[in-house]
Amino acid sequence: MNEQPILEVQNLKKYFSVPAGLVHAVDDISFKLYAGKTLGVVGESGCGKSTLGRVLIHLLESSAGKIFFEGEDITHVNRKKLTELRKNMQMIFQDPFSSLNPRMSLFQSIAEPLRIMGNFTAQEIEDKVYGIMETVGLADRLVNTYPHELDGGRRQRIGIARALVMNPKFIVCDEPVSALDVSIQAQILNLMCDIRDERKLTYIFVTHDLSVVKYISDEILVMYLGQMVEKAPTEELFEHRLHPYTKALLSAVPLPDIDHERKRIELKGELTSPIDPKPGCRFASRCPYAEERCFKENPVNEEVRPNHYVACHKTRELNNLKRL
Repeated sequence: MNEQPILEVQNLKKYFSVPAGLVHAVDDISFKLYAGKTLGVVGESGCGKSTLGRVLIHLLESSAGKIFFEGEDITHVNRKKLTELRKNMQMIFQDPFSSLNPRMSLFQSIAEPLRIMGNFTAQEIEDKVYGIMETVGLADRLVNTYPHELDGGRRQRIGIARALVMNPKFIVCDEPVSALDVSIQAQILNLMCDIRDERKLTYIFVTHDLSVVKYISDEILVMYLGQMVEKAPTEELFEHRLHPYTKALLSAVPLPDIDHERKRIELKGELTSPIDPKPGCRFASRCPYAEERCFKENPVNEEVRPNHYVACHKTRELNNLKRL
């Protein structure tokens, strides 16, 4: 692919200082994301996927590495530049109730980004708010309601509308359906897919639900304790999962066929501490295939199939792969 990526991340790190040392929440992540595509980021709770999303749009500042947006280095920006970036980079949060101001009506919540920018007349704000309400499926009669008066689905539609009202190019979706009922999840996912296709939006979709990420993503990045262990196009990852951790994750996805039995891979062993981790694979203590080398040397992400990257010393041996 010769076109310029809309987002490029190079060796990105985010560490948090705690009394015991440094928590390596995001540790040496690199990838490229192209306009109009969706990158799913998956992993267990605490793997750093939400932190990654927040660092990308400067809700948190990175500890090291580079972030490029449309070819421009935005790793470190001043307040003025950050305000400009907010027009093109937005976030949809996991819990629509806690992310909305309970004292703001539906209209005020959606209009807030426009008021902060300060470049719009009252009529322009009203037109934009009503227009985006129609886009996300919110009835005009709800315009003066407050978050506590609405169900979870409608509250999340407000969150989506608020993210869209500035007409951004890139949105980080931080588990936007995990707090919703399954039937409502499907509605919100379909809405997000329709909006993405209509507006040529680019998503990073953070989730722990592999069924959801399979539905919405073009490519999937698997994280484990702050690191990328596997990345591949969605169909490729589900057909040829190569990292032992990815195999364990996918073995837990329920199948619609009741006659098909799948043996679930249970992970045993002690979880490696993310505080100042020692050299070696962070999954080694839970991996059934780990050998001495795995506990001493950090595995490097290697392209083992076309556009399929894995960080595992034993990938080729376990999957009978030859070098490209």
